[in-house]
Amino acid sequence: MANLKEIRTRITSVASTMQITSAMKMVSAAKLKRAQDAITQMRPYAEKLQEILVNLSSTLDNSTEGVYSQERDTQKVLLVPIASNRGLCGAFNANVFKRTEKRITELSDFDLQVYPIGKRSVDYFTDKHTLFNSNLEIFNDLNFDSSTIIAQEVMDAFVDGSFDKVEIIYNKFVNAATQELMVEPFLPVQAEESEEVALNADYIFEPSKSSIVLDLIPKSLKVQFYKGLLDSHASEHGARMTAMHKATDNAQDLKDDLTLTYNRQRQASITNEILEIVGGAEALKQ
Repeated sequence: MANLKEIRTRITSVASTMQITSAMKMVSAAKLKRAQDAITQMRPYAEKLQEILVNLSSTLDNSTEGVYSQERDTQKVLLVPIASNRGLCGAFNANVFKRTEKRITELSDFDLQVYPIGKRSVDYFTDKHTLFNSNLEIFNDLNFDSSTIIAQEVMDAFVDGSFDKVEIIYNKFVNAATQELMVEPFLPVQAEESEEVALNADYIFEPSKSSIVLDLIPKSLKVQFYKGLLDSHASEHGARMTAMHKATDNAQDLKDDLTLTYNRQRQASITNEILEIVGGAEALKQ
């Protein structure tokens, strides 16, 4: 059994850890508010733009106008797993890695490359799979301009035939305690075949279809990519806040148990000392 000094040391260590986890929880809570506001404001616009993109793609043929919606024989696939730069966020990163590995197994018959985003993702996939490229600085200053550079690089690789299919794997933000793991097709743009879509796709183009397509579809794709990054960013802070909240509660429970054990041993030690003193006094009397 540990002595009193060892228990005091453990209590001090747990208390220090609890201060750190509590501080990290508050920091993540503050960052989560900003990240949640960003994705909440962005999502309706991105979803509506995606709806227009799908409808518009259904009117295009495999010409230069429909370069982002061309269906080719799938031989080369690019996976873009989005993780975080830091850990201590529960199973947030591990879920992305497991789902990506599962998808790699499912696509084992194809020529597959990975474009990891986030330091943890880069560290995990480097030396394990063939990398097309990597980015570990995007979350240091996440904005539309920086995400556009990555999205444009992926789009150009699809256009020049480097890849026939591109998928994004990320955590979709639901609330602070819940993230939904997504495997989202990015390219080619999937045109839904239905009567409702056909009705909505009956557009009158002004000034011309080609000029609108050349501007709207690339912009919509960049917006979709940015939305995935914002979702992952908000999910990360939500996962970290939840994980640190649980860690703080567990540290408090452990501290209470150690304090109770310390008090019991201290009381037993005091009782033994009293018994020794009384026994010595009785021995002197005799």
